Amino acid sequence: MKILFDQGTPAPLRFALPNHSVTTAFEKGWSNLSNGDLLREAEREFDLLITTDKNLEYQQNLVRRRIAILVLPTTSWPKIQLHQSKIVVAVENIKSGDYVALDL
Repeated sequence: MKILFDQGTPAPLRFALPNHSVTTAFEKGWSNLSNGDLLREAEREFDLLITTDKNLEYQQNLVRRRIAILVLPTTSWPKIQLHQSKIVVAVENIKSGDYVALDL
């Protein structure tokens, strides 16, 4: 699966997802894109967007999106690191167009 990490998603999380291709918005040069533009660009080449933007579902129309979205409740790497296995399970089970907000 091709995964895009939004700004705020801790980059070290990529090492918990070795069976996937992970790229950050920063690496793509997309750091300054608005959420709508980021979603449009991401949907062209990624299967999953992992973000920490809990307001995304209220700010964007997610109907008919092909890209799956996984929302992490924090940007804190120490907190996320403790729950990597739960995140990996969520990534493995997410389907195209899903919107999943994790509670860690």
